[in-house]
Amino acid sequence: MASDKQIFRLSGALHLTAIDWKNSYHRTSVAASLVQATYILERDRQEQRQGPQALAPGWWEFFHFQLYRVLVDDTDSSITGAIYEFKYPSYSSSYLELKPPRYVIAFRGTILKESSLSSDLKSNLQFTGNILHKSPRFQIAMQAIQEVISLSGAANIWLAGHSLGAAIALLAGKNMAKVGCPIETYLFNPPFISAPVDKIKNEKVKHGLRIASSLITAGITAAVSSNDQKQQREYSFQVLSTWIPYLFLNPLDHICSEYLGYFEHREKMAELGVGEIGRVATQHSIGSLFSTALGKDIEPTHLLPSAFLTMNMNCGQDFKECHGIHQWWTQDFQWQSKLHQFS
Repeated sequence: MASDKQIFRLSGALHLTAIDWKNSYHRTSVAASLVQATYILERDRQEQRQGPQALAPGWWEFFHFQLYRVLVDDTDSSITGAIYEFKYPSYSSSYLELKPPRYVIAFRGTILKESSLSSDLKSNLQFTGNILHKSPRFQIAMQAIQEVISLSGAANIWLAGHSLGAAIALLAGKNMAKVGCPIETYLFNPPFISAPVDKIKNEKVKHGLRIASSLITAGITAAVSSNDQKQQREYSFQVLSTWIPYLFLNPLDHICSEYLGYFEHREKMAELGVGEIGRVATQHSIGSLFSTALGKDIEPTHLLPSAFLTMNMNCGQDFKECHGIHQWWTQDFQWQSKLHQFS
């Protein structure tokens, strides 16, 4: 049985009757709604809802999109992503001036249902092990992105994802930015691989742990990385620094909240006069350094040079609410935004 959150007329952004494509809240709401559409495409498949019974179409048709293609995991036939194509309304010429995206490629996160759970958990483990780039799910995503770029150009495309889907969108966005094709990207509650230092209430203890972690990371980097590896990682971060994805976090969501400390700590290290240590630490994780020591130069999937970070200050009460995609189009969304740019 479908929940209210799957039905657009009950839980969708009905208040956005006219989209201002220059308005950041409107753009965010559309991106989040299309990610939700991708979740519901898979729910429709699992529950065999077809034709008039399908619930997913309302989530894209309201914003004048149509389903262009679904991305399917070959192992279990689950829908992991979708490509939506914008169709200009015949009654409005203003859309031509405001330039909405021609295509939005959206990726869902984990669904706790038996028919897709195994492949979802496998992809989560691959992300944790920094080998998401080797997964068939990610390779299918990259192939689709490259095909759409060949059709429309990178400037006319958005990437969007939630949770595991945000990790896929992030890695794909990084790959394209490195080859000179930056794509506008919306990352909702992306996972951050780290101990939950941000949950520590004592600010002095928290900052002390972060400083110690940075010193350890910088020390291990010096010990296990060759000069060529250090220069390559620095160059990679510099290349990526001009790509600025939109990063959406809830401070009470332990899956993504560590991004807050990640960016804030880098600034504090610069203020303390040890910015170079902060620069080195922000490019590496302990896990990736152990891989380097074993002869595998693996770039951490989750680390970002730059981002336009938005926090939902109307934090919610439980984990599902704090981690959910629905918070990003609600009318009581109270955000606080800041640009973090690596230089």
